This record gives sequence, C-alpha cells and structure tokens, in this order.
Amino acid sequence: MAQPRLVSLAFFVAVLISGAHSTTFNFKNNCPYPVWPASLANAGKAAFSPTGFQLDSGASLSVDAPSAWGGRLWARHRCSTDSSGRFSCLSGDCGTGQVACNGAGGAPPTTLVEFTLQGDGGKDFYDVSCVDGFNVPVSVVPSGGSNCDSTSCRTNINARCPTELQMTAPDGSVVGVI
Repeated sequence: MAQPRLVSLAFFVAVLISGAHSTTFNFKNNCPYPVWPASLANAGKAAFSPTGFQLDSGASLSVDAPSAWGGRLWARHRCSTDSSGRFSCLSGDCGTGQVACNGAGGAPPTTLVEFTLQGDGGKDFYDVSCVDGFNVPVSVVPSGGSNCDSTSCRTNINARCPTELQMTAPDGSVVGVI
C-alpha cells in the first residue's frame, strides 16, 4: 500500500494528501486578503471540481482531485462582482464572468502551481512557476511519503520589480508582475 503524502501549497497554503488511489488538496489562505483559487486540467484529464472558489484570509477548503489528475492551480485576487452579476479579478482572471473557471486558464500575471499525479512510474510531480508572471506568494511543502522536497516562491515581489513589469489596478496598486 502506498504511503500517504501531505503537501502544503502556500499561494494561499494548500495541502496535498496522496494515497494509493486518491488525492485530496487542502487549500489554506495565508494571505491577509481573500483569494479565489482556480484550476485548469491538462488536456485529456478530468476537471478538478470546483474549478474556482473563494477563500477568505485564514480560511481553508479540502478538494478531492480526480485520479491521475494533471493541471495547474493559481490564486486570483482583487475580485468582485459587478452590478450585472459578472465576476472578475484584477489578477488571474479566467474570463468566464463566474467564480468557476470551467476550463479557462488565468490571465497573466499568475503564480502557478503545476501538478502531475501518478505520472511516470506512478510518481507525483509538482512545481511552482512564474512563467505566467507573479501575483501572490506560493509554496508546496510535502509531508509524508518519501523524498519529497518543498518548493516555493514565498516572497511578495510585486512592489520590488521595475515599474515597466508591474501590472497595476485602477487605484495604482500593484496586483502582479509580468
């Protein structure tokens, strides 16, 4: 029987528990503001459900992933719903007009966490990527299982990057960097 593994993702902090046949992600928002985690499955993989949800500061939520899931997770922030009911985010918006992303990816800048569960040799693979820019700090911290290292982009670099790389909100605050 496979050893359970626990991974803590901290874009908000999330935790991954992997057993022989199932994986549960436990998301925790360690940011001082609400975030709206989102997911996009790789081609040919079942969708992660829900594909988007709100987490207030300090809140957590557990989500079961489909078997052998692969895809990306990211945190959206500075989100709101307008008077017509359309939902949007200043950072990481997926453009659906809803909290759920329903197969749409996030618009840069977004700090990504990418997973392949039960990949080559039945192993799980994960990384933190700034290929689509940076919007919030992220960490993945394994616990249980064996030989799993943590990975992160823990420092909020939004205000430290050159202005030409900053994406700003209408109020002038930096929401991410490209």
